Amino acid sequence: MSKIGIVFGAKSFEHEISIVSSIALKKVLNDELIYIFIDKNREFYHIPTNKINSKLFSSGEYKKFDKLHINNGGFYKTALFGDKKIEFDFALNVTHGGDGEDGVLASMFEFFGIPFIGPRVEACVVSCNKHFTKNYALSCGVKTLPSLHFTKNDKIEIDEFPCIVKPVRLGSSIGVAIVKSKEELSYALDIAFEFDNEIIVESFINNVKEYNLAGTKANGEFIFSIVEEPKKEEFLDFDKKYLDFTRTERVNEAELSDVLVLKLQDNFTKIYNHTFEGSLIRCDFFVVDGEVYLNEINPIPGSMANYLFDDWAGTIHKLSRSLPKKQIINITYDYVNKIQAAKGK
Repeated sequence: MSKIGIVFGAKSFEHEISIVSSIALKKVLNDELIYIFIDKNREFYHIPTNKINSKLFSSGEYKKFDKLHINNGGFYKTALFGDKKIEFDFALNVTHGGDGEDGVLASMFEFFGIPFIGPRVEACVVSCNKHFTKNYALSCGVKTLPSLHFTKNDKIEIDEFPCIVKPVRLGSSIGVAIVKSKEELSYALDIAFEFDNEIIVESFINNVKEYNLAGTKANGEFIFSIVEEPKKEEFLDFDKKYLDFTRTERVNEAELSDVLVLKLQDNFTKIYNHTFEGSLIRCDFFVVDGEVYLNEINPIPGSMANYLFDDWAGTIHKLSRSLPKKQIINITYDYVNKIQAAKGK
């Protein structure tokens, strides 16, 4: 049994999702969980596992618990005789959206030498921005559906409908809309630009099949989840997707041919590559006429995609034992000393 630090919350449009997702992990991990909450002001709090519930945060009651600060090696609270470290074996980054998926926390963990499961900075860069994701996927040999990229100041003209408007940097379908006519476009753009100053626009394709596959790499070997076919409605909005973040029971496996499963796994492997080492991710794919296209990369999936694995807890432990290590850099000051020695002659 390990001590696992669950880091969640933070300054993000998906702050509440992170809370729900983190609480769900109590049902699937038998380890000792150390909950570290980051509030909207980026203040850290240690929340006792036996006290945690969603109302604690909406009411502000979390502030009655120990406030933490971060320093070399971990999180600390101020005690009578000095700082006391909050002990855990590794942190699990369950902070969806901003701070967690855009690289802020990854930088912090790496700077302070805290072992963690989650996307590293480079992985955050290519996965939190849908425009970058498409370019990254294409560079890895993975197909994506064509799209148009716009900023808030661009003149936006769309001629083909229906289409899908998406903020570039958000997940959980926040700000996303299906636009069926030119008359609906202006409103959809207003909504999307409330959340981001960049958007992408994709064609809406009828009869597309969507499949989700999660996985990781531990000790050089890939561990794949089952393939899930999400319940198909015209569009899964935020409220419908919100339920995904509470899931803890394994879902049913999609009925697919072995050939298609291998295709999905091959594309997942290309995306994961070396960029996502140290993290457990979920890739959402489209299949159109037998061709596989990447829709998006979820570097911190809802409830960490536990519901897609037969042994998710075992997978997390395997990953925790093979986290990437930073290169050790020895600072010797040889160059500075040579300069000083030369000046002294």
